[in-house]
Parts: sequence; C-alpha cells; structure tokens
Amino acid sequence: MEEKFSDKYDDSEAVAFILNYLPVELKEKFTEDDIYYILDAGEDYYEQSNFFETDDETEERELIEYIVREAAKDKAGKFSREDILFVLRGEEAYFESIYGDMDGWTSEIDK
Repeated sequence: MEEKFSDKYDDSEAVAFILNYLPVELKEKFTEDDIYYILDAGEDYYEQSNFFETDDETEERELIEYIVREAAKDKAGKFSREDILFVLRGEEAYFESIYGDMDGWTSEIDK
C-alpha cells in the first residue's frame, strides 16, 4: 500500500527542520511565521497551477516568483528569491528525511 503525503508530513516539524537547515545568516532573518507563510504560499501555488506539467527549472522559478508576489501583496515580508530558494531546499531536505527517495508516496493532489 502506498503512503500518502499527509501521513508523515508535519508542518511544525517541517518548519523546525527548515529553520535548522538554513545558514546562520538566514536563521536570523526568518521567523517561524515567515517559514509557515512561504510553505503555505507554495501549497497555494501547487493547487492553482499546472506545476507538475512543466520542466523543473520553470517550476521552481514560477514557484519562487509566486511566493515573492504573494508576500509583497499580503505584506508578509520582503523575501529575496535566493532566500526563498533556501527555504524550499530546506523543505526538500525535510521530505527526503521522512520519505527517503520519495518513491511509493502520493500527494493529496494525486488522489
């Protein structure tokens, strides 16, 4: 039986993992709320787009641009593209820490 994405992923654990993953200079820049905002904006993007139908480089660039726009619009913070990329890399590392190579899982989108 395949595992579902939501079976292991825990938002608070992901945020703690990402904050620990970030370089020292970014740890001082981001609060837990900032990380939650970025992750939520990313999830919104996935739900609204054809994210999984484009190439990896385009996907990442569009996701980062979306988060930058939404953060500015919502006055949630002024995040650089590079800073957001570090947060997204931290989330990828969190995924790998709980799912390994991520074979055998399905996201809520895949249902």
